[in-house]
Amino acid sequence: MEEIKIGLLGLGTVGKGVVKLLEQSATVIEQRLGKKIVLKKVAIKDLKKERDVFLPEGVLTDQAEDVVNDPEISIVIELIGGTDAAKKLTLKALKNKKHVVTANKALIAEEGDVVIKTALDHKVAYMFEASVGGGIPILRSLRDGLVANRTESIYGIINGTANYILSKMSDEGIEFDQALKEAKEKGYAEADPSLDIDGIDSAHKLKILTLLGFGLKVNMNDIFVQGIRNITLSDIVYAEELGYKIKLLAIAKEIGVEIEVRVHPTLIPEDHLLAAVNDVYNAICVTGNAAGQNIFLGLGAGDMPTASAVLSDVIEIARDPTRSFHEHMPMVNTLKSIRKIDEVISKYYIRLSVVDQPGVLSGIANILGEHNISIASVIQKERNVGDTVPLIMMTHEAKEHEICQAMDVIDRLPVVDRKSMVIRVEMI
Repeated sequence: MEEIKIGLLGLGTVGKGVVKLLEQSATVIEQRLGKKIVLKKVAIKDLKKERDVFLPEGVLTDQAEDVVNDPEISIVIELIGGTDAAKKLTLKALKNKKHVVTANKALIAEEGDVVIKTALDHKVAYMFEASVGGGIPILRSLRDGLVANRTESIYGIINGTANYILSKMSDEGIEFDQALKEAKEKGYAEADPSLDIDGIDSAHKLKILTLLGFGLKVNMNDIFVQGIRNITLSDIVYAEELGYKIKLLAIAKEIGVEIEVRVHPTLIPEDHLLAAVNDVYNAICVTGNAAGQNIFLGLGAGDMPTASAVLSDVIEIARDPTRSFHEHMPMVNTLKSIRKIDEVISKYYIRLSVVDQPGVLSGIANILGEHNISIASVIQKERNVGDTVPLIMMTHEAKEHEICQAMDVIDRLPVVDRKSMVIRVEMI
């Protein structure tokens, strides 16, 4: 049986998952592929470190160059993460005419143009199914399954840590800090969770989805990004009373000749399937002009789900290593541009802390009206004249810049106790 020899850069959580899955599924892979996948070399930092995976003698090396320069290795799996060493080794492997498979969304998002061009120049594949959605085959679905569609919108819950935190707040009635603490204890959040809870990880993935879904190259600074640090249990409760769930949503949607590309906490209707996606699960909702709405759901991270996506790319390449992989690189859409966040039109949830006295609501409503914003509904349950009370409002559709201008005026009113919370609403 023909052997396809591969090399692995990095033996962290996902790397170990790849080794385990190769062993567990060896027979299935050989039956379906008609070839044998052989892991020839694995590059690691410390050869003395004990690991819970078995590898034959001579496979481990502490020299990454041994992997990218080995003439017998035709496919390199890059799982070291980051953008510096990963970029250097990836480019070297591609220039050595080796196909590269990765789960490194940061490298693709920040250096993707250079890497993809190098792959094209050397007629090899650079594939990254595992970079978005863990084991969910979302990129292949966009590239192949929905290829006949014009993508109209993509909505994604694509960070398991943030989704776990918001789910815990909703299900157990706890505040953000406690939910984050539990996420760290369970290993769902890093010691420094900034990339996850501040929306950066979701933005990296959204850039990739926008490229595959719309053929549009987006700079990271073109993506509006807002995290979940300031979401309170009160926001969760009030949103649910209004018939919504709060999710950290990655959004790319077509509005005429423009594409909106943004990541932020979002109220979505509680009867939409995305609202029921909890814990560390990911889900991506893609709407095509022909296929309509399609929802992809699964574990968005973890060793085995991500390893599954990595090996799906390896197997696709191994089926025919000599074929042209130009089709894997999306055509660039020059007819669309990015809509600035100030021009976004949305409904809004507004939570204010105001002094309970006559005329407050009418005064705030007048300011909103002066900025072309109308109120759809109001919640004001507690009454404590002279003290501060929460005031919750839902607006009809309004422009972002008008909301920002109005809230700047409102937050400076003497009757407003602190900076207000504003969350966008998406009627998916």
